Amino acid sequence: MKTNLRRTLPHLLLPSLFVLAGCAAEPEADTARVQARPDAGALAGETARLAPADAFMKRLARHCGQAFAGRIVADVPPPEGDDPFKGKPLVMHVRSCEPGELKVPFHVGDDHSRTWIITRTGTGLRLKHDHRHQDGSPDPVTLYGGNSEDAGTAVRQSFPVDAESVAMFGREGLKASIQNTWAMEIEPGKRFLYELSRPGGRLFQVEFDLSQPVEPPPAPWGHD
Repeated sequence: MKTNLRRTLPHLLLPSLFVLAGCAAEPEADTARVQARPDAGALAGETARLAPADAFMKRLARHCGQAFAGRIVADVPPPEGDDPFKGKPLVMHVRSCEPGELKVPFHVGDDHSRTWIITRTGTGLRLKHDHRHQDGSPDPVTLYGGNSEDAGTAVRQSFPVDAESVAMFGREGLKASIQNTWAMEIEPGKRFLYELSRPGGRLFQVEFDLSQPVEPPPAPWGHD
């Protein structure tokens, strides 16, 4: 299936390096490492001593190798025409954890075109949306996102659209998206939230249950 993201995803989706302790670089998590992960109380104490950007990434990396089911908790105003998310199982997979970079595919049913890339920068975090076709080739609208607008917190980071993405959206006729702000929230072992908002009331949120891992999905397109 070849996804036309120009039609279905106008609103989305689509240097300080640190060591992500207890995190595998590949999807398969080492069992001993998973069992050795700190509990929520120990993790909170440890991340409190880190910069907010590092603490946020460490919290997410705690779930490296795991996948989780999600549900839409906000979608206003409702999309016009076909809704690519309606009735589809939603799964996030903390698939790749490298020093300073996490890759988290976001699967929508049989559509494996989306991967969130979270990177540590010299001032905070950067979020990019990697969109591919089924053959692995990049979509014309890909690698858009932004840098964290402030220090944020260990729980929540926000990413206003960057100039490069604004130029791409304008080129591709996605004028509404030039006002995008994305956000992510993480409470280890409890919930992960992905959010898109715009001035004027647009709000899209997907919440994932981190207390119940599910079977990891296949590799996202172009990332075998």
